[in-house]
Amino acid sequence: MFEKLRDKSLSPSQERFDTIIGRTTQIYGRLVLLDSVRIDGKVVGNIETTKDNKVTVAIGSTGEVSGDITAHRVMVAGKVEGNIYAAERVEFHKDSVVQGDISYGSIAVEHGAKLLGLVIQNPTAIPATNAGADAQNAIRKAQEGST
Repeated sequence: MFEKLRDKSLSPSQERFDTIIGRTTQIYGRLVLLDSVRIDGKVVGNIETTKDNKVTVAIGSTGEVSGDITAHRVMVAGKVEGNIYAAERVEFHKDSVVQGDISYGSIAVEHGAKLLGLVIQNPTAIPATNAGADAQNAIRKAQEGST
């Protein structure tokens, strides 16, 4: 019975990535995306998507992001130091490390992922255009309640 659970992992994505940030690449500054991106290098700065695009941000196992990520879908296999606002879905693969608050529509977490921060599901009625602001408000309210 438990053997089946151990073999089960998040299914590989059929997502198409128009931009790939390679292992040896380091980017310092704010990224505003129009298309999906895979990050195998290092990004220091916030990553944002336009509100009407269903853009995916994927951080590979060698990828590191120091900054907030706001996107339709976020997949993490590497490291993130910052808040994640995923309007639709967020996935944390084994050996991923996230230090920051997470706001999501749906979530998948593999055994071995490390999450340090608040994990808050978006209300189902949030339209994609306000997901980031509403998620930030929900996180702020939760933090105020815990102090």
